Amino acid sequence: MATPGLVSDCAQCFGLCCVLLPFSAAAGFGVDKPGGRPCLNLLDDDRCGIHATLREDGWPGCTVFECFGAGQQVSQVTYAGVSWREPGPPHRRAEMGAVLSVMRQLHEMLVHLTEVDRRSPDPATAAVRTEIEALTGADPETLLTSDVDGLQGRVGRLLADASTRVRRSWPAAGDRSHRDLAGRRLGGDHRGWTFRGALMIRADLRGAQLADADLLGADLRDADVRGCDLSTTLFLTQPQVNGAIGDAATVLPPGLSRPGHWGRAPSVVE
Repeated sequence: MATPGLVSDCAQCFGLCCVLLPFSAAAGFGVDKPGGRPCLNLLDDDRCGIHATLREDGWPGCTVFECFGAGQQVSQVTYAGVSWREPGPPHRRAEMGAVLSVMRQLHEMLVHLTEVDRRSPDPATAAVRTEIEALTGADPETLLTSDVDGLQGRVGRLLADASTRVRRSWPAAGDRSHRDLAGRRLGGDHRGWTFRGALMIRADLRGAQLADADLLGADLRDADVRGCDLSTTLFLTQPQVNGAIGDAATVLPPGLSRPGHWGRAPSVVE
């Protein structure tokens, strides 16, 4: 069983996110598009025709999106290199869209479990990770009938336990889980705090101390993290980083990449 890649590799994908997923202009994708219809910017070789100027052309949502490697897994493993462009059953495109959605959830769980392995290893986490990795190699029917909600519940509990273990060295840390912190000034000492599921759109985090802060599911669109050391934050993902406003002084955790648009004027993604 091959371990799936957990970072998108568009060269190994058939432009699945540009075809199978629905998106809207209000979410920063330029136009409204239903699932199953190819994006107007998708070229015949599955590349994006405006990739270098997405933000300038009004498509910032594309620069935020990350499939966690699900696109190439579905393209090259689930469908063994058979593109949505090739002749096949009329339901194939809809099926591929559903499979991509399931695969992305599985890959995101693997991303978080990999972080647990790095920060606070646990045998139970390793067992669930092995189970999910096996599922990522399954056929479409198995993927679509799998209990993804049940898996997410189990993974969620493991992540919560790992967070508690890592943050126990900060007994005075605050809990801002699921709070509306949009637009708030949040500088100061937040070491070991939890911001799980918090609404932090346009929050100003400059100067904040965020060692071991739990950011699982926090909405960081246009949050200002310029100069922040995010290197030990918990469960920060590439889409969160892509949606935030950072600079050359922002320090990211291992495995995350500095977005190419950082340093430019921010584009608002609602």
